[in-house]
Amino acid sequence: MAVPKKRQSRTRTATRRAQWDVIQAPTLTLCANPACRAPVRPHRVCGACGMYRGKQVLAVAAPAGDASTAAE
Repeated sequence: MAVPKKRQSRTRTATRRAQWDVIQAPTLTLCANPACRAPVRPHRVCGACGMYRGKQVLAVAAPAGDASTAAE
């Protein structure tokens, strides 16, 4: 079994433990679709337009506000 050669100082121990509770904001990129440009998490499909890496992979329904326009 591995055994540490030297004792860690209180500062090093506290610094390591302090990182346990750190919550980082998720990184965001812009959608590759030039018409959309919505913020999207990396390596995920855009929820606004359904595009992933320049291809349409998800059929997105029209927003509820456009239903009255479609009826006309």
